[in-house]
Amino acid sequence: MKFRLTPLNIITSMGFVGLALSYYQTKPAQIDISPLYRIILVSMIGVSIVTDFIFRFLFKELKRIWLVELVFISLTIILFLLLQK
Repeated sequence: MKFRLTPLNIITSMGFVGLALSYYQTKPAQIDISPLYRIILVSMIGVSIVTDFIFRFLFKELKRIWLVELVFISLTIILFLLLQK
């Protein structure tokens, strides 16, 4: 299978980097994440991996995958911001 870079891959890798930084920090006040937020971050990584596989299965063309995943990420961010208020 050929590797195709998609927006959800980028979000997943950023989540892995954030999780690794929270575990392997050198200074105590650099990144302070509670265990609940770590669990939420791990579940976000899992959801983004599963969603990426679903979009890859449904859409074969890379340009269409990028468009659909960017719309999905945008809607997710908008809903997240609306639910915070």
